[in-house]
Amino acid sequence: MEFPENLLYTVEHEWVDWTPGTQDPLTCGITEYAADALGDIVFIQLPEVGAEVVTNEVCGELESTKSVSDLFSPVTGEVIEVNSAVVDDPAVVNSDPYGAGWLFKVRVDSAENLLTAAKYAELTKSD
Repeated sequence: MEFPENLLYTVEHEWVDWTPGTQDPLTCGITEYAADALGDIVFIQLPEVGAEVVTNEVCGELESTKSVSDLFSPVTGEVIEVNSAVVDDPAVVNSDPYGAGWLFKVRVDSAENLLTAAKYAELTKSD
């Protein structure tokens, strides 16, 4: 499994697009590793536009045929957009977690403890 180098990751298996030159808002989602572990995602609850999210705190929920998992925010800030396409068709997260399967966009106030792709790859090898 590969992890895009332009993204930063969390230990809870979320990603944020912090590509150099990327302007606020930043796009967030779950990793391919998380999507594979969940199995077929059938329901997604995302934070509302205008909601304040906090790094590593629950901001939504993902339900699959296997289980229900909390969605954690990778950064602190204000949600300014949600991907309604994944709410309508949650399977997109499984098929394209780093592209069309993004979850929400945040105007970032702060971020901490984010991992590079290499560090995240090390973390997932131990799971």
